[in-house]
Amino acid sequence: MFIEHKYISLLFFLFLTITSSAQIKSRKQLELDRKRIKNEIIMVNKLLFDAKKSEKNALEDLKDLNQKIAIREQYISAINLEVESLSNGIAIYEDDIKQLEKKLIKLKEDYAEMIYKSYKSKSQQSSTLFLFSSKSFYQAYKRVKYMKQYASFRKKQGEEVHLLTNKFLRLKDSLLIQKGLKDTLLSNEKEQKSKIENEKDDQKKLISELKTQEKKYKKKLRIKQQEEKKITQSIDKIIKEAIAKSNVKKGIKKAKGFSLTPEAKALAVKFELNKGKLPWPVKSGLIIRKFGKQPHPVYSGNYINSTGIHIATQKGSNAMAIFNGEILAIQTQSEGKKSVLIRHGNYISIYNNLESVYVTDGQKIKTGQPLGKIFTDRITGKTKLIFVLSKNTTRLNPTNWILKIN
Repeated sequence: MFIEHKYISLLFFLFLTITSSAQIKSRKQLELDRKRIKNEIIMVNKLLFDAKKSEKNALEDLKDLNQKIAIREQYISAINLEVESLSNGIAIYEDDIKQLEKKLIKLKEDYAEMIYKSYKSKSQQSSTLFLFSSKSFYQAYKRVKYMKQYASFRKKQGEEVHLLTNKFLRLKDSLLIQKGLKDTLLSNEKEQKSKIENEKDDQKKLISELKTQEKKYKKKLRIKQQEEKKITQSIDKIIKEAIAKSNVKKGIKKAKGFSLTPEAKALAVKFELNKGKLPWPVKSGLIIRKFGKQPHPVYSGNYINSTGIHIATQKGSNAMAIFNGEILAIQTQSEGKKSVLIRHGNYISIYNNLESVYVTDGQKIKTGQPLGKIFTDRITGKTKLIFVLSKNTTRLNPTNWILKIN
C-alpha cells in the first residue's frame, strides 16, 4: 500500500513538473513577445494618436488612451518576465563561472606541479641516461612507452588548460552581455512606468470632462449603437434571404443553413482547414474593439455587443478578401458607407465601413484581393474596418480564424 501511494505521488510530481515546464516560455519567445507588444505601442500611436482630428471627442480620446495604457502595461509585464528569465540565466552563468574557475585553478596547479617535477627530474638525470640505465631490453621498451605516455599526458593537460581558459573567458563575456541586456530592459521599464503615470493623469482629466458632459456623450453613444444595430439587421436579412434562395430548388422552406453544391461544400471544408491561418483583412492594423458582449470602457452599466472586430489601419488602406469566394452582396449604409459580403461555401466574411468598392455582385474573388477603400472618419481621424465572420447565420469570433501576430 505504501509503495503504491509512493508511486502515485511520484507520478503526480512528474505531471506537475512537465506541466510547469510546458508553461515556461523560452528566452527567445519572451523576447519576441516583448518586441511584438512594442510594435503594438508604435501602431497605437500611429493609428490612434497621430491621426488628424477635426474636433475634440473626449469619449473617443479616453477609449484610445485606455487601450494605450493597457498595451503599455502588457509591455511592462513582458519586460518583467524577460528580466526574470535573464536573472535566472545570470545566476546559472555565475554558478558555472565559479565552478569553472575552481576547476581551472586546480588544473593550473596540477599542470604547474607536473612541469616543475618534470624539470627537476631532467636536471637530475637526462632522459637518455634514464633510458640507457635500463637493466634489460624489456625495461628499456617500457621506459620509452612511459616517456611517450607522459609527454602525451602533459600535452593533453596543456590543451585542457587552454580550452578551459577560453571557455571561462567566453562565459564571462556572455555574462556581461546578459547583465547589459538586463540593465537596458530595467531602464526601459522605468521609462514606460513614467509614461504610464503621465497618461493616467490625462485619463483622469478626460474622465472628469466626460462626467460633466455625460448626457451629451451618452446620447452620441446611443445613436452609434442604433446605427450598428441597423447595419447588423440588414446584413442578417441578406444572409437569411441568400440561405432561403439556396434551398428553393430542393423544396426546403425553412432551412438553418445554405444548401451547398459539391463545389461550395469543398470550398467550405478548405475554409475550415485554414482556421487560425487566414490572412488579416487589412495589410497592417490594430484591433481596437474585440468580438462579443463587453462592458463599455467608460460608462459602467453600459455594454457593447460587437458582432465582429474593429481594426484600425492607415488612411487610404484597402479591405482585402481573407479567402477565395464569391460576392454575395454589396450594401450601402448611412453616410454612403458600404459593406461587402463574400460567401465561402456556408461561411461569410463581411467587410463593413468602406468608402468605395472595387467589386461587383456575383464576382469570383481570390484570397488577398482588394475589395474597397476603408472609410476615414473626419471627426476621429480613424480609418477603421469592421470585420465580421459568420457560418450561415451564426456569428464567429474572427480572432480565432485569422493569423495570430507574433
